[in-house]
Amino acid sequence: MALVCFGIDKFPDHCNFVNGGDGSVSTQTVEKTSTNRKLAPRYRVLLHNDDYNPMEYVVQVLMSTVPGLTQPQAVSIMMEAHTNGLALVITCALEHAEFYCETLKNHGLTSTIEPDE
Repeated sequence: MALVCFGIDKFPDHCNFVNGGDGSVSTQTVEKTSTNRKLAPRYRVLLHNDDYNPMEYVVQVLMSTVPGLTQPQAVSIMMEAHTNGLALVITCALEHAEFYCETLKNHGLTSTIEPDE
């Protein structure tokens, strides 16, 4: 029977305690593996200009779609899309980017996502 104990204060956390079957207990050193995490890829949510949605409506949709987006930020995004044809709304994880993009589309706006480089 093997007992593996980690995090006991008086023993190093890299030791396993193994019952030899005869009542004796011995220790074995176990190498720790690196737990470096990769950051999830990020995606850009883009707003495209259109000629049919009123500017005020676009600002309201942006504010209701992206949590924490202020009115001045939403106006700035809307004006960038209006002036340049395209504006960055937010950069985030794929699942959130897909949600924001679909929500904007469901409100009649044109939006796409692309990988952030």
